[in-house]
Amino acid sequence: MDQLALLFIVLLGAVITVPLGDRLGLPAPVLMTLLGIGLALLDFVPNVDIPPGLILPTLLPPLLYAAVRRTSWRQFTANKRPIFLLAVALVFVTTFCVAVVSHSIVPGLSVAAAVALGALVAPPDPVAATTVAGQLGLPRRLVSILEGEGLFNDVTAIVLYHVAIAAAVSGEFSAWRAGLDLVLSAVVAVAVGLAIGWAANKLLGLLGDATLQIGLTLLVPFASYVLAEELHGSGVLSVLTTALFLSEYAADADDVLTRLAGHTVWEVVDTLVTGIAFGLVGLELHNALRTASGRWGELLGWAGVVVGVLVVVRLLWLLPATWLTQRLHARRDRDEDIPTTWRETVVMWWAGMRGVASVALALAIPLKTDSGAPFPDRDEIVFIAFGVIIATLVLQGLTLPWLVRRLGVRADTEREKAFEEELAGRASKAARKRLREIEAVEDLPEELSEQLLRRAFDIGLRISPQLGDEERREGHDKRVRRLKRVRRIHNEMLSAARHEVLAARSEPGADPEIVDRVLRHLDVRSLR
Repeated sequence: MDQLALLFIVLLGAVITVPLGDRLGLPAPVLMTLLGIGLALLDFVPNVDIPPGLILPTLLPPLLYAAVRRTSWRQFTANKRPIFLLAVALVFVTTFCVAVVSHSIVPGLSVAAAVALGALVAPPDPVAATTVAGQLGLPRRLVSILEGEGLFNDVTAIVLYHVAIAAAVSGEFSAWRAGLDLVLSAVVAVAVGLAIGWAANKLLGLLGDATLQIGLTLLVPFASYVLAEELHGSGVLSVLTTALFLSEYAADADDVLTRLAGHTVWEVVDTLVTGIAFGLVGLELHNALRTASGRWGELLGWAGVVVGVLVVVRLLWLLPATWLTQRLHARRDRDEDIPTTWRETVVMWWAGMRGVASVALALAIPLKTDSGAPFPDRDEIVFIAFGVIIATLVLQGLTLPWLVRRLGVRADTEREKAFEEELAGRASKAARKRLREIEAVEDLPEELSEQLLRRAFDIGLRISPQLGDEERREGHDKRVRRLKRVRRIHNEMLSAARHEVLAARSEPGADPEIVDRVLRHLDVRSLR
């Protein structure tokens, strides 16, 4: 088996593990990791051979961009205090603690290499955590915190990682220089991210065609990352800035086709890239076995100590940080998402699984220093990182559902339902307001006005049937039943039309391009 065949197997596994995870009640990232481990144990499966310099720019930009599409600038600003405590302060504290412990227990491990190890294992993985959270029906505020923490802790950890790697490679380190690099990296990244976001927004308006627009969004995160890195900025922060800018300013409410198609495309990209990343976690078992040959006890002991440090530090930080956030929240009545009980805090603690970012950073460690010597203790660092990822991802990922059920943490469905009803009412009200504006300038027949007014009410009732009085709901139900019948018959008519047009593709003299154009028209009619 060669590398290309292995890639296709991993991609196939990324697709299969999603429905399999739903059936088994297990997170797809955990299953992909187990699949990678299973492949690594087979003799005919080759070692993964990816240049370290390609890991980060290949995996992180699409994953970050896809994650930001699920959040918003308002959510970020409303949760800036919890995000700062978890994504910035906690990453610094975790990196420091892991660096101190690993430097003391691993013989000969330099300070810079120890900091690099601490930085790459510090950030919990947002993909694994939110995937598990989504399946368990956790409160939306917890999912929001996990998403925000996952996005911004990657930024903090990767900047620290680059500073530590640069010090280890060059053999020189200056605290004030590192601090200056951190600030400059952030400033350059934000500037590049805003510039790419602004330019992409303008291009999206000029392109017009949905296919070209979606193609541009696939290129944007890579362009933002690479340009920022070329200018010595943080590529991750740049992608984050670009994605937040586009989510805020590039949304066109009337561009339905692009939004639906773009959502589907990015779901596919997110699934495949996530599968590759977690598959790589498992496939790294090849290298881990080679590194641990004859040293199992020693290396497993180091990895176990680091796992213990990560788990204990996260718990000891979350308890006072959550208490402080709750006090400030009560005093200032801020609109932010915070854990409201100790049970939710415990769930947040146990959801701190490591994954994509950690494996990407571990594999991206250079093979050699500037002097041409091998990177100090690279194999040991990668083994420890691999042990941390497997222990947290598999152990915590498999036990988190049990813990959530045991603690009885559930989503506030009444609040979510109330907000959905509120949005449905606002949508219906906006439709009726627009109808009145049209009636003021156009002479509409009374029968047509009444029909359009019913449709305006139906907009809200279709979203939330609880809206409106009993008589209006009954009328809506009758119209829905009639509409479903008409739609069923209409869909069968369109299906017959599609089959006929598709059959024409194999007829002599048929132009396949024209056939596809007519078929696309019928598909759009079916979608509507």
